[in-house]
Amino acid sequence: MCGICGRFNFGTGQRVTNAELKRMNDLMVHRGPDDEGTFSDGNAGIAMRRLAIIDLSTGHQPISNETGDIRVVLNGEIYNFQALRAELEKKGHEFQTKTDTEVLVHLYEEEGPECVKRLRGMFAFAIWDRPRQRMMLARDRVGKKPLLYTVQPGWMAFASEMRCLLELGIPKDIEYQAIDLFLSLQYIPSPFTIFKSVKKLEPGHFILIENGNIKTERYWDLPLDAKPATTDPEEAKVLIREKLTEAVKLRMISDVPLGAFLSGGIDSSIIVALMSKLSDKPVKTFTVGFAEAEFSEVEYARQVADMYGCEHREIILKAEMSDILPKLAWHYGEPYADSSALPSYYVAKETKKHVTVALNGDGGDENFAGYHRYVAMKIAHYWDYLPASLRSGISFAAEFLPEKTAPVDIFWRAKRFLRSGVFSELAVRHLKMACFFNEDEKDCLFTDAIKKELGDHQHGAVAYLRQFFSRSEGQSFINRVLYTDFKSYLPECLMVKIDIATMANSLEGRSPLLDNELTDLVYPMQDSWKLKGITGTKWILRETFKSLLPPKIYKRGKQGFGIPLGPWFRGDLRRYWEERCLSQKALARGYFKKEALMRLWHEHQSGKRDHGFRLWALLMLELWHETYAPDAGIGKS
Repeated sequence: MCGICGRFNFGTGQRVTNAELKRMNDLMVHRGPDDEGTFSDGNAGIAMRRLAIIDLSTGHQPISNETGDIRVVLNGEIYNFQALRAELEKKGHEFQTKTDTEVLVHLYEEEGPECVKRLRGMFAFAIWDRPRQRMMLARDRVGKKPLLYTVQPGWMAFASEMRCLLELGIPKDIEYQAIDLFLSLQYIPSPFTIFKSVKKLEPGHFILIENGNIKTERYWDLPLDAKPATTDPEEAKVLIREKLTEAVKLRMISDVPLGAFLSGGIDSSIIVALMSKLSDKPVKTFTVGFAEAEFSEVEYARQVADMYGCEHREIILKAEMSDILPKLAWHYGEPYADSSALPSYYVAKETKKHVTVALNGDGGDENFAGYHRYVAMKIAHYWDYLPASLRSGISFAAEFLPEKTAPVDIFWRAKRFLRSGVFSELAVRHLKMACFFNEDEKDCLFTDAIKKELGDHQHGAVAYLRQFFSRSEGQSFINRVLYTDFKSYLPECLMVKIDIATMANSLEGRSPLLDNELTDLVYPMQDSWKLKGITGTKWILRETFKSLLPPKIYKRGKQGFGIPLGPWFRGDLRRYWEERCLSQKALARGYFKKEALMRLWHEHQSGKRDHGFRLWALLMLELWHETYAPDAGIGKS
């Protein structure tokens, strides 16, 4: 696990120096405190910071082939590297280390850029091919590892984190479309970033920079045309059990201590159960909770830990932990509004005190239909049969439902569902159920100045989601929704969160439920095994591992990893928000109308509505500006 960076002066021929690479590298020491390496080769150079996990003594990067004319830096883990190595050795390749990184350079020699299709793991890597004067960048299938890049006249650069690219003095013009997307989605999706000059490499893609040309290619997609491996649910359970057990076993390969995040939900509980079966020592488990009981899952996590005799630790968060918020903004590098970033950071910080690798349950909801909105989307199919006038009337009446405790309150969820029911297009309905600010709310919030800057790009979140529903047309209804989340929410929100939370604390996170062989197996399976009826979320997963779970965990629904923002913003965080988001400097950015912000704030303080998650988004946007672009605003950047 590492941070990587590099530069390629493809049009100028100017030399890339080790000093330049080191300046970029030094900005992400937290990603790799154990080692560093740079390699300058005339007009190109690559560098890395290393968190040593496998082959602690000889895994130094960059790593080259036998002749030294092809070199690689890797952030991540290749879980099938041993099988690939054996295959390559039979073909005559000679290895100097035992690390998974060296497999990449020899596999590239054999198969060129197509080598990425053979990899099973989480990764972002760069290969410098001197004979071809080619730089190749690649990112794993579901975006577990980040990779950003900038293309300037005659040169390009890449890095794991934004600040490394800013070190090169690139333009810092704000991408206003990214702000619009952020307020809708809580994240900025690939290929956008908050800066016009920087792009994210999309998951499942690679880039080739050669002969002055830049070519981006998608190398992976969910198996849209595949037939299910079986139509027998009992056989499906066997296949799922075998594949997930194998995925966990592969991710327990480590030369350093490992443990697991345990939330008390079904996904992380299954991972801990399998780890316990595969280990001859108690599994070290870590969970985070809150004093507010309706947000906390500590009790459930404890049941699993007790069942398997885990070495279990708990962290309880309070609002006064807000002093970490500017640091979070620094680590994320661009606005990010999933409030579970805070508990994720703290559980990773505590975990790092005891282990260097932590497995987690990410991916269970997207593979097996675990979110409440999947149930809501399915119910909406029946809702569509009601006359349009009746649906509109019910949706209008829903506006009078209270919103006391978002997002856990049943009335809040009902109101969101009924609002979305007016719309028949899947992309619009999906957004309405998941968005932070809907389009009408943004219209009221945005100033005329930012609306003018956005132009035709305003309300771009619908178009962003629509592309995934269009691409999956012909799939079953639930699989179209799962496909969309696999391409949007999973990589752009969840994977960003787990990467930053772990890497900020020099910890490696691994996600067995996102093993590509498991996702390829599960995706073609029929809807009714994933969402049985309108209440049986993750049915096939629950039934497969029923015997390994405490009864209360087996029967639990999805709780989510939210934090008590509503009461916090009426209490300990009240002044903190006011001093930042209602400051003259924040208002002078020209994004938001003061009267709209004040209305939002007073509605929340009075208890009329719970705007906690929206206030959090506005706070994180302002904290990002204070950290990276303090003077930015309309006409200022």
